[in-house]
Order: sequence, then C-alpha cells, then structure tokens
Amino acid sequence: MHSWDKTLIGTSKCFLQATGMIPLLSVAKSTVLISGETGTGKELFARAIHYTGERRGKPFVPVNCAALPDHLIENELFGHSKGAFTGALNEKSGLFQEANGGTLFLDEINSLNLTVQSKLLRVLQDQEFRPLGSTKSQRVDVKIVAATNTDLRCLVESRQFREDLFYRLNILSVLLPSLRDRKEDILLLTTHFLRIYAKEFGRGPITLAPSSKAKLMGYPWPGNVRELEGVVQRAVVMAAGDVLEAHDFDLPDNKQPEPVGPTMALLSRGQITDECSFQKMKTRVIEEFERTYLCELLSAHQGNISQAARAAKKERRAFQRLLHKHGLDRRVFFAA
Repeated sequence: MHSWDKTLIGTSKCFLQATGMIPLLSVAKSTVLISGETGTGKELFARAIHYTGERRGKPFVPVNCAALPDHLIENELFGHSKGAFTGALNEKSGLFQEANGGTLFLDEINSLNLTVQSKLLRVLQDQEFRPLGSTKSQRVDVKIVAATNTDLRCLVESRQFREDLFYRLNILSVLLPSLRDRKEDILLLTTHFLRIYAKEFGRGPITLAPSSKAKLMGYPWPGNVRELEGVVQRAVVMAAGDVLEAHDFDLPDNKQPEPVGPTMALLSRGQITDECSFQKMKTRVIEEFERTYLCELLSAHQGNISQAARAAKKERRAFQRLLHKHGLDRRVFFAA
C-alpha cells in the first residue's frame, strides 16, 4: 500500500490514472503542473509527490499565490537584503531558500503577476535568484510543483500568463478529475470522512441510510471533495442519530439534478457517441454497475472480502476475480 493511499481516496479509473503517475512525478527532477477545479485535492497530490520521492526528508513549502498581495509576493518568494526598502532593517530569507533541497508548492500560480512570472522563469531555468536589493545571485536546489484551477493555455492566449513560463511549468502535467467525473468515489469518500469525524467528535460508528446515499450521489458537488468533507463534518456534528438520513445533509437545492442511472451518467459525460453500438454501451453500463456495486459492498464491509462475497452471494475466488478485473484493492476500504 502506497504512502498516499490514506489521504488520496478513490477507486475510479480516472482518479487511479492520476495517482498512478505519482511514482513517476516523484522521481523526475522536472517541474510538475497539477491542474484541476477548486477542492479536487491538488495540495494533497503535491504532498504525495514530495513524500514519495528522494526529497521527502527535506522541506515541503506550500504557498498560496492568490493569498499574497502583488507588492508582497516577490519579497515572500525571494526574500530581501538589509536596507532593500524602508523598514528592511534585517536580511530576510524567502520561500525559495526555505525550500532549498526540497519542494516548493506554488498553488494558484495563475494569479502571479507578469513581473514575478519573469523572475520565476529565471529560477526555473538557472536554479538561481536574486533577493530584493541584493547584487548577488543565490543558487538553490528546489523542485517546483505548481497548481492551477484555471486553464493556463487560455491565460497565455489572453496575454495574462507568460508563454515561456507555461512551457517550462508544463513539462510534466496531471489533471485531477472533478468529483462529478468520479461519482463512484462519492460514497467511499463519505464513509472515509464519517470515520474521521465520528472519531474526532467522540461518536460511535455512523452509517448512511439509502435516502442519504441517493441525495449525495445526485448532487453535482461544484466544490468537489473539499465541499463533500465540509458537508459530512457538519452532518456528524448536527445529526442526533447514528444512521444519517437525507435531511441530515445540508445541501443547496439542485435545480438541475444530475442524471440518474448508469446509462444517463455515461450520456451526461459525453461517452455515448454515434459510433457506440448497443452491445458496446451495454458492456460499459454493466462495467460501471459492477465497479460501483463492488466499491459500495467493500466499503460496507471495510475491505473484508469474505463478508463482501457472502453478501454478494458469490464464491470468494469469483469475487476476487471481479476485484482484479476492476483494479480494486481491498486495503483502500479498511477502517481508519
């Protein structure tokens, strides 16, 4: 079991394709660009890259570029020398120096102004920078992992992001799927968060009623995994019972509900085309049903194959063959 398996939770194919890149991204010295909507877990993914590679004993320094004002971000990243500006009474190290030997995670890199972008490009090219007010350059050994919730190509076209910096960042890239594109992970993630917050708030085991499962699966989750975690935490705090019903989950009214049923789910994701025959679509729907059913069953039995096989009324070996067919690892479903 990999070191990130307890934080990056999911069994959907699109999610496993992304996490399957972690070993490669962790050993490569090139910069890594992580794209994905807000709340998809980009920082967790960046941490997995750092702590899987040879730099894991060195600092992992995260910085939210959008949270720093333009007039401060250059100072935060590169530091300054004594007397560089009014009030600079002492020399100050920047985040690049703090991350030396390790990884600097630049979240929301799309928010950097063009001046800082040009200086960042020099660091990526030469592995050296010059603090504010200094006449001497300093060399650093830092792996850059950047993240964006915006399509940088569009920003390049509108001249809001440097094209040369984009190509330097985009050497190795990965797109994290939204939660609506990995719907089979919703209940698995919900169960994971239920265990965490039931323990944190001193409650016993909490389960989901069928009505709550339907409500969670039918919501589009614009805030992705971060939104789901907040909703589950609130339900654990506020609900009185140990079986959560639909009304225990405080969700906005979904005026345009997600299509229900495996066929409609495929259609909504654009996976039904003119070239898809009846037999091909039947096979896809069956595969999606099997995978979702197996995930929910393993989650209910906390990864116990014998119990899950009995509940499915299948022989243990046949059940294991199904797990192998869909690339499911029972250890992902162990109780926290």
